[in-house]
Amino acid sequence: MAQPKRRWSKARTHTRRSTWKKETPKFATCPNCHEPIMPHRVCSSCGYYDGKEIIAKKENESA
Repeated sequence: MAQPKRRWSKARTHTRRSTWKKETPKFATCPNCHEPIMPHRVCSSCGYYDGKEIIAKKENESA
């Protein structure tokens, strides 16, 4: 198998790897309760997704 003729410099290696960064999570706003949620997921505070109630939430959990 072929071998590299010469060593890659550190700058070239770092330039190649500079696109491997982690992205910050993106947030959307729930159209029902306006809480920040992850996109394409059921809202944990109101239980709605795509304008429909998916999970029934109790109104007064403390009472």
